[in-house]
Amino acid sequence: MRINKNFNTYKGAIYENVVGDMLVKEEYELFFYKNEKGTIKMDFFIRDKDSLIPIEVKSSDNATISLNKLIDNKQYKDIKYGIKLGYKNIGFNGKFYTLPYFLTFFLKRFLKEKQD
Repeated sequence: MRINKNFNTYKGAIYENVVGDMLVKEEYELFFYKNEKGTIKMDFFIRDKDSLIPIEVKSSDNATISLNKLIDNKQYKDIKYGIKLGYKNIGFNGKFYTLPYFLTFFLKRFLKEKQD
C-alpha cells in the first residue's frame, strides 16, 4: 500500500471542500471571513432565523481559537453560538456545538428543531 505523504498537508482543505459541498447541497449560501490582522479566520457562515452562525471545520483536534474569539466578542451581536465540524462526537460546551463531518447534511434540520 502506497501512503500519500502530502495528505496531512492538504487534509484541512479537503475536509473544508467536502463540508462546503454538503452545505451548498443543503442550499446554504456560504461566506468566508478573515479579519484584517489575520488573527481570525472562519471557514463558513450560515444563518438561522435569529443569528449568524460561524462554522469551523477541523481536520485535527486543534483548538478553535477563531470560533471562540467570534463568539466571545461583543462586537458581533448576531453571533450567539457556533458549530465545529470534525472527527468528533456530538457535544455542546456552552459556546458551540461539535458535530462529526458526516452530520453536515443534518444541520438544516438540527437548526430548525433547535429554534422550535
